[in-house]
Parts: sequence; structure tokens; C-alpha cells
Amino acid sequence: MSDSSTLPPARLRPEAELARDALTAPVLARAAGLARWAGPDTRVDAGGGLVEEQLPAAAEHLGLSGDDAAAYASEAWRIAVDTGLVDITDEESGTVAAGADLALLAGGSPQDVLGIWLTALEAVLADASVPDLDDLVDAMAEGGEADLSSLDWDPEAEAEFLDGVLGNLYLLTVGEEGPGDAPVPLPALAASVIVPGDMGEPSNEVLEQVSDAMMRLDDQFRLLEPVGLVEYQPVDEALMADADEEPAAPVDEADVARYGMVRLTPLGLYGLRARLLDAGFEAPAVGDLADKGADALLDGTAPFPPGAAHAETELWLAGRGPLGAARELLAAARGADPGAPLRRLRCQQALSLVGAEAEPALREVLDDAELGGLARVWLTEHGARDVPPPPQEMVFWLTIDTVAAQLAAEGNSEELQALVEGLAQQHGGFFDTAWRVGHPATPDVLEAMGRLHPDKKIAKEARKAAFKARSQHGG
Repeated sequence: MSDSSTLPPARLRPEAELARDALTAPVLARAAGLARWAGPDTRVDAGGGLVEEQLPAAAEHLGLSGDDAAAYASEAWRIAVDTGLVDITDEESGTVAAGADLALLAGGSPQDVLGIWLTALEAVLADASVPDLDDLVDAMAEGGEADLSSLDWDPEAEAEFLDGVLGNLYLLTVGEEGPGDAPVPLPALAASVIVPGDMGEPSNEVLEQVSDAMMRLDDQFRLLEPVGLVEYQPVDEALMADADEEPAAPVDEADVARYGMVRLTPLGLYGLRARLLDAGFEAPAVGDLADKGADALLDGTAPFPPGAAHAETELWLAGRGPLGAARELLAAARGADPGAPLRRLRCQQALSLVGAEAEPALREVLDDAELGGLARVWLTEHGARDVPPPPQEMVFWLTIDTVAAQLAAEGNSEELQALVEGLAQQHGGFFDTAWRVGHPATPDVLEAMGRLHPDKKIAKEARKAAFKARSQHGG
């Protein structure tokens, strides 16, 4: 995933709703609970951690019990310190006080709460990239430093691995071809960062790497669920049993859910998008363009998948009158630059959402060389009377413009191939006329038609026409 590419837009919940989710996430809720519990007698060690003798009382305050209660309380305290809910007032004596950010959880804005949650998320993500602490203790060298080579652990590589997995989970969540809100099987997610895209049947070595990655991710997602990033169904413990041990229950190999299932929560989607933006990615959200001009809408939605473009356009139109919106869209759709055909396609799609009140705006551009064709299509579809028939030159110009837009939006798709075949079949001598069309994209469109059409004879005609068009355009 390149940080220069534009990702599909995320559909985020309202910030007030996300802030409520953040406040109820166990990690932040426990940290806030300990920040309010702390008092003059609370003491921390040199590293800022709660002293060991106070951990039982902290765990009891949080309602924690069992073998891991002290560990959870210790983690909650560290998050409270990391997020500014607690301030260490005197490092030498180990005294603490409520941090300035603690009041924001109750009286701050949703953005304030989410900012604190994002800090907690970063702390938990850092923990998730660290190997088991018992291994670290066993690997301590005489000088008191961990021998990382003996752990076979590369901190940067581990962080990159987790970032890659979370990046793919984000793409699967926001992409229209992904599962959306549905959970993703852990094996598929692990394979997405291990198996090369051009590999057919994975080798045994690669499959073993996928299996190892699944086990790492199982540990990591167990840590990430309490912060509210994901909902996670862990790997079935029976699957981790030694091969020579009898499983506790019959194993159904076809039940993929037993190998772990994960999905981003709405809060997790917000959090990962924030991290992607910080890392320099173009990670839009539906609604970002609602208060922008029509030029920003048409250019901004150009790379969006259809469903996201539709949702963004609906929000944009909701704040405008139909006639004024139509005029603004049509004005923004003009141009001879490479992006203009796709802008006009997005304009046509946007106008399909506008009611009959917009008719005067469409009639105003009937004689416009660039917009007259789409205006006639709109008026006809809306049952308008006295729509003048388009001249042949306008028909061919609109055809070239439409194919150019489809090429920009979808590439060499099956739908575009069907369109190309239909054009060549319906219009006898299509290429004899098409190469003369004064559209800047004519040579590229005809070359694409020659590449896409399955009939060799027709494909050759298209390539000849492309050559003539390029000569005419001075290329």
C-alpha cells in the first residue's frame, strides 16, 4: 500500500457516538477509573508504574479478580499515565495527581475524548508488537539488556507486520469488494501479508509462515480488542493442541470461524484512519467534501468506488438547492484536461440524483460542445419535451468522452469491453468517423478499443483509426 495512493473513503460514525464507544472501551475505562481512584497515598516506582503493594487495591477498585487481575491493573495505570489522565508530581518520592486530561473525559468535546483514546491505542499497539515478557526475562544478558537476537525479534519488522495487517483489514473494511462490516477469517488476513500476489498454489514453506503469522495475530488481537479497535473471535484452543494429543471436542476442519475471526469496530475504523493520515496516506471519509465546491466534489470522488461516490454526492446535494447545484456541477464538469471525462461522468451521476427542478440548468447547456450530450440524456430520462436531437458530431464526442471516463474509472474492465463491442456493432463504419472527433482523448480511446475488442479484424480497424487520430492531434 503506497502512501501516495488515495484509499477508498471510510464511512465514519458521528464523533459523539465514537467518543461514547471510546469511553466504554475497557482499556480507557479502567485507566480513567484508576486516575479517579489515585490519591495522596498513591505511589509509583522509578518507571512511573504503580508500586507492587498497591496493585491488589487497584485491581479490587476496578472489580478485577483472578490470576491476571494485578497485570490488568498495572496496564490500566500505565495507560492512565501515558494518556495524561495521571501526572507524576514528584519522581523522587513517587507521588501523583490527577492529570489535566482527566476532566476532558467528562467535560471535553468528542474530539478531546477521541484524542485521548488515540493515545491509548498507540500504547496498546506498541505492546502488541512486543514478544511475551517471560521470553524477554529469559533472554536478559548479563549487562541487564535484552538480547533481541536470541528472541528472533526485530521491533521495526514486528511493528511493520502489524501495521500491514491492520492496513489490509482497513482496506477490506472500506473497499466495496471487501466484506465491509463482516468479520474476516484470520487465515485470510494473515495470508494477505505473507503470500505474494502473483503466487498460484502456496508452497509448504509459505503455508507454514501463514500459520506462524496466525498465532502471532491471535495474541495481538486479544490485546487489541479491549482498547476497542476490533471485535475478535480467538483461534480455538483445540487447534493449538499438540498433534499427538486428543482434542477436547471433534474438530470440524470446514469451520473457518474456529481459526479466528476479526472485524474493525466503528471506533477502530476511525482510529486506523487517523493513523493512516498521520503516516501520510490519502484516507478520505465520506462527508469530507460536503461543504466544498462542485469542482472539489467531482475531482475528489473521481477515484471513489461507485457506492462511496454516490454517498458523498448525496451529502453534498443535501445542503444545496437542485437548480443551483446543477449549475455548479455543470460548470465544474467542463475542461479538456485528462481528468475531465471522469469529472463529467461523476457530474452525470450526480445530476441523476437531482429532481426536475434542475431542468433549466440542463437546457442552458444544450448547445455546449462538452455538456450538450449529457444534458440531452438527462432531459430525456426525466421526460422533458422538445429535446432537440443531437448532431452526429456531438454523439461521437459524447461516446469518446464516455469511454475515456470508463477507462479512467475502471481500466480494462469486462463492462468496458462489452461497451466497446456494442459500439462497434451498433454503428457501421464507427471508426471511419470516430478518428476525426476533436476530443483530446480520441487516440487513447481508439487504442483501448483495439486492445479490448475480441474480433481481430475490428481491433485492427480501431488501431488504424487511433493512428490517424494521433496524427491529426499532432501526436
